[in-house]
Amino acid sequence: MIQAIPVLRLLKLHFRDAEIYWWIDAALAPLLEEDPDLAGIVRFERRRWRKARHWPEAVQSILWMRDQEFDLVIDLQCLFRSAMFAWLAKGKLLVGLDEIREGARGFYDIAVPRRSYHTHAVDWYLSVLPVLGVPVHDRFQWLPERPKLAAMVESKWKIGDTHWIAIQPGARWKNKRWPAEHFAALVKLLAKKFPDARFAILGSGEDQAMGKIIHEAEPTRSLNLCGEISYFEMVEWLRHCDLMITNDTGPMHVAAALGKPVVAPFGPTEPRRTGPYGQIENAIRVDHLPCAPCMKSYCTWKNPMECLTAIMPATVFERACQKLEQSSK
Repeated sequence: MIQAIPVLRLLKLHFRDAEIYWWIDAALAPLLEEDPDLAGIVRFERRRWRKARHWPEAVQSILWMRDQEFDLVIDLQCLFRSAMFAWLAKGKLLVGLDEIREGARGFYDIAVPRRSYHTHAVDWYLSVLPVLGVPVHDRFQWLPERPKLAAMVESKWKIGDTHWIAIQPGARWKNKRWPAEHFAALVKLLAKKFPDARFAILGSGEDQAMGKIIHEAEPTRSLNLCGEISYFEMVEWLRHCDLMITNDTGPMHVAAALGKPVVAPFGPTEPRRTGPYGQIENAIRVDHLPCAPCMKSYCTWKNPMECLTAIMPATVFERACQKLEQSSK
């Protein structure tokens, strides 16, 4: 979703009078609430609508979309369900991404191919715009500031003028998680090198155990915020940080969208496709394994998760120091 926001920004800049709605999983909708470029949000209640007794709600949502008589519908997810709902909306033109995945492209009037296997997701999403006569540029603010929320976050945690480093130990796939013990060792190295730095450990409630391991490495200089912050608060925390060290996960894309330096250990996924946009050189990988990147959510290698465990804290520390020293100049 974060990587798709530039499409919204450029559409609104080009079609200034357009009313744009975003169809999105209800769990992620808070990140788009009060967005200045949106006329509204259409929530997809994925979990709720799995049960037959709630299907009438899904039908009502589809009927509402049809009533809008959209001139244009764009599907950037290219999954069967997203393509089907986009088609059921009955807009005048349906544009989607051309990927052989779940047969989604069969629903589209226009399918836009990926330029190459390694084309970054952001660039692929943006490639739908020239088809529509919309120029692509970077003269927009990816994630606009929210002053009231920012003030609340600053007051709640007394952030002040401290030099914060964000640590993100979680990821949806277990085999995308650099070991928490490696993160802890890294925090010790950074704390010694940068005595004024403090560490904000971000994550969901599921990441609390990993957050605890990292927090215990420097308990007086770190905050374990895993499970304690909302989506909105996470964005504002990253706005205050000088650097983010993270696995391949959603908050990494938030940091990149905010223009924050990102250092990210990568294992099973391909950073050229989904790495921190605009700073792929900061995705750290080992290059001696024949299986990586496997693009799988499980590991079958003889040494489980070696693609990540072989990335040493000292390696990430060196890159992190480079980014912090560059940003301080």
